[in-house]
Amino acid sequence: MDNKRSMKVFLLLSLIYVSCSSLQAQMSIPRFEKGERVVFVGNSITHAGHYHSFVWLYYMTRFPDKPVTIMNAGIGGESAWDIKDRLDYDVFNRKPTYVALTFGMNDTGYDIYMKDNAKELSERQVAKSLESYQEIEQRLLAKNKVTKVLIGGSPYDETSRFNNFILHGKNNVILKIIDAQRASARKNGWGFVDFNLPMREISEREQEKDSTFTFCRVDRIHPDNDGQMVMAYLFLKAQGLAGNEVSSVSIDARNSAVVTSKNCKISKLKKNGTDLTFDYLANALPYPLDSVPRHGWGNKRSQRDAMQLVPFMEEFNQERLQVTDLEEGMYRLTIGDLFIDNLSSKELADGVNLAIYPNTPQYQQAAKIMYLNEERFEVEKRFREYLWTECSFLKKEGLLFADNQQAVDKLKEYLPKDIFLKASYDWYIKAMHPEIREVWGDYIKKIVETIYKINRPVTQKVRLTKIE
Repeated sequence: MDNKRSMKVFLLLSLIYVSCSSLQAQMSIPRFEKGERVVFVGNSITHAGHYHSFVWLYYMTRFPDKPVTIMNAGIGGESAWDIKDRLDYDVFNRKPTYVALTFGMNDTGYDIYMKDNAKELSERQVAKSLESYQEIEQRLLAKNKVTKVLIGGSPYDETSRFNNFILHGKNNVILKIIDAQRASARKNGWGFVDFNLPMREISEREQEKDSTFTFCRVDRIHPDNDGQMVMAYLFLKAQGLAGNEVSSVSIDARNSAVVTSKNCKISKLKKNGTDLTFDYLANALPYPLDSVPRHGWGNKRSQRDAMQLVPFMEEFNQERLQVTDLEEGMYRLTIGDLFIDNLSSKELADGVNLAIYPNTPQYQQAAKIMYLNEERFEVEKRFREYLWTECSFLKKEGLLFADNQQAVDKLKEYLPKDIFLKASYDWYIKAMHPEIREVWGDYIKKIVETIYKINRPVTQKVRLTKIE
């Protein structure tokens, strides 16, 4: 590295660390606007992770009339020097209007922390990463119509006691890269969100109750789906979306009057003795939470499990129904033809969050969106497996995108020695054919079109019947 480049790297590393808590760790990042094309760029935590998919699910359900497109551009095992080489064909060729970039886990190395000169080796790793990032930064600056956000990556867990193998000091080295990312974002007027500090704080809090708690149950590196949902929560929070309710309804039963109706329309309000009915049309759907541990790193924890860790329901998923001045007693709540719950007049006067009920018609509508989005995620991941194979093996052999028998033969040489390639090889054999990639792409397009056809809320008949 020449002296000029060394000085640039030194200046990045020397910038004052401005974050001392998870609240200060965030800088405001722009929301996605209608028609936005968002690319999340990163390593395996993005490649096989759900956080960007969970973010899109929020936009699909909360803003049904403002479609956006979110694309995965993560490749497992990559560092900043790998990412800079694929910006054109994997990021810019997708015509993004918004790019969210994260790197650092692989950049900071692994086996070096078991060596006597770990400090010196880790400093070299950071310098190499930031030298490559300077090229990425310049490439991004040239895209002056693209919104840029940098993400401080999730932590390497050094505090959990779920096993004895720990690379001591690795996360502190990751923090040096995050400091440089934060400084770059401030200098360029870009957005920045830190996953590392808030997730460490949550882990340490939970480890006081259970010393084996971790987001990364396989290898201390890759968050399972609960961690991925926490990452989505942090991203949405940085976008300023906390407090943005699904809807809020307050009804005065005694006077048959709508007191408030936020993000929804209430009509045909009728009182018949002690019973109450009205039509409810919201502008958004509740956010559905998957209780199945799907295809995450570890497959032990689900998206819903994250609700025990962050106040997502309180901040992002409030579908509030309040009915005051009902005659004292118990009431049967039905929406459409579905029984929802038996609630006391006091509970109704205090207000209930309908988003906690997976049996409401609007939640079931949202669940269809969730399952379709999960199917989209799974098909998109086939493309990522294909591109991982191209970039991890064929690129260094001069066979990038050759997609021919020579490429297949070369992969067969690697197969006996690489367990990850064994898992991805079949996807490459299929995806090397452009006709198959075209079919997969058309399928994704059809799924997204279907989501934005069926994600509009419909009018529901709400009924409260007094239980004698």
